[in-house]
Amino acid sequence: MSVKNSEHFRRIDEEIVSTMWKPGKLYWLTLLFFFLLFLWGFAVYVYLLKKGLGVTGLNYTVNWGVFIASFVYWIGLSHSGTLLSAILLIFRAKWRVAFNRTSEAMTVFTVMTGGLFPIIHAGRPWKIYWLFPYDYGREVWPNFKSALVWDVFAIVSYLTVSIIFLYVGMIPDLAVVSKYSTGLKKKIYSFLSLGWKGTHKQWQNYNRAVLFLAAIVTPLAVSVHSVVSTDFAISVMPGWHSTLFPPYFVAGAIFSGISLIILLTVPVRHFMGLHKYITVDDFERLAKLLLAVSLVMTYAYTVEYAIPFYTENEVEKYQYVHRLVGDFAPFFWTMVVCNCVVPLFLFIRKLRRSIPFLMFCSFLVQVGMYLERYILTIATLEREYTPYAWTDYIPSFVEISIFLGSIGWFMMLFLVFVKLFPPIAIAELKEAGR
Repeated sequence: MSVKNSEHFRRIDEEIVSTMWKPGKLYWLTLLFFFLLFLWGFAVYVYLLKKGLGVTGLNYTVNWGVFIASFVYWIGLSHSGTLLSAILLIFRAKWRVAFNRTSEAMTVFTVMTGGLFPIIHAGRPWKIYWLFPYDYGREVWPNFKSALVWDVFAIVSYLTVSIIFLYVGMIPDLAVVSKYSTGLKKKIYSFLSLGWKGTHKQWQNYNRAVLFLAAIVTPLAVSVHSVVSTDFAISVMPGWHSTLFPPYFVAGAIFSGISLIILLTVPVRHFMGLHKYITVDDFERLAKLLLAVSLVMTYAYTVEYAIPFYTENEVEKYQYVHRLVGDFAPFFWTMVVCNCVVPLFLFIRKLRRSIPFLMFCSFLVQVGMYLERYILTIATLEREYTPYAWTDYIPSFVEISIFLGSIGWFMMLFLVFVKLFPPIAIAELKEAGR
C-alpha cells in the first residue's frame, strides 16, 4: 500500500469515527422527542392491557384493525433494506456503500417493530408462547394452518439472518472504531470485532461469508413477505383471495423500503457531515429505483382492481366499488396520488437530484403505503359476504397512539445505532475508492 493510500484511508477512518463521538445538540433533542413518543405509546399500551381490547375500535366484524395494518406496514418496510443491500453486493455495485449500513440497520429495527404488533393485537402477550411448538412430550403444538404461526417462523428467521448480515458486515469497522477508542469502549469494540487484524486470510473468509449471507438473504426476503401476503390470500374473503398478492406485497415492500432509506439517509448525511461519501449521484440512483418500482405498483393496482370486473364476481365488484367511490374513496385516491402520481415527477432529472423533493416524495410514499395496508385490511372486513354483518370501523385514540409509539421506538433504536456504530461502511468506502 502506498503512503498516499495509507494517509487517505486514515483520514476516512478519522472522519467516519468522529461522526459517532460528536452527534451535536440537535441529535439529542431528536432522540429525546422520539423517546417521549415511545413512552407515550408504551403508556397507552399498558392502559390497553389493563382495560382490554374493548378500548380499541375493533368490533365483531372488523377484528383486524390498525394493529394488523401496522404489522404489514412495518414488515414491508423491512424487506427493501437488507434485500437491496444484498442484491447490490451480489452484483458488485459500488454505490451500495452509501446506503448499505443504513438499509441493513433499518431492516433489523423495522422487523423488531413490526413483530410487536401481532403480540399487541392478540391482547394477551403472556399467552404468546402458544405460537411456538413447545412441550413435545405432551404433543402440544400450535395450529400450523394459522397464518399467525407462519408469521412467527418467517419473522424470526428473517430477523436472525438480518442481524447476522448486519453484524458480519460491521466487523472490520468495529476494529477501526476500537483503534480510536480508549478505556471500556476500546475493550467492548475489540470484543465485538472478534480479533480482526485485517490479514489476507481474514479478508478472504470475510468476503466469502458476506457473499454467502447475501445469497441467503435475497430469497428469504422475498419469501417472508410472500408469507405475510398469504395471511390474506388463504382466506375466501372478497378482495383478499388472490394469487396476485405475493408479488404485489413484495413490490410494495421494496417500494416503501426504498423511500424509508431515503428518509433516513438524508438526515444522517446532513447532520453527520457525510456529504463527501453520500453524494447526489447516489440519491439519483435510488430515485430511479423508486420510480421503477412505482410503475410496478401502478400496474399491480390496475390488475388488482380490474380482476373483479373481468370475472363478474358481484361481491368482489361491490368491494372494489366501495373502495373507489364509497367511504374509502378519500383514502384510495390519496394512495393513488402518493404512490402512482407524485413519483412520476422523478422522470425529471432535476427533481431526481433535488434532495428536498426526494424527501417530500418519499414521505408521501410512506403515507400512501400505509393507506394501502389500511384499505386492504379494513375495507374487506367492513363489507364482506353477509350484508347483515356489515359495520364501520373507526380507529380509536389508543390504536393511533400505539402506532405513533412504534414510530418513536423505531427511530429511537436507529438514532442510538448511528451513535454507537459507524453510519457508513468504512471498509467498503476504501474498497470503492471513495
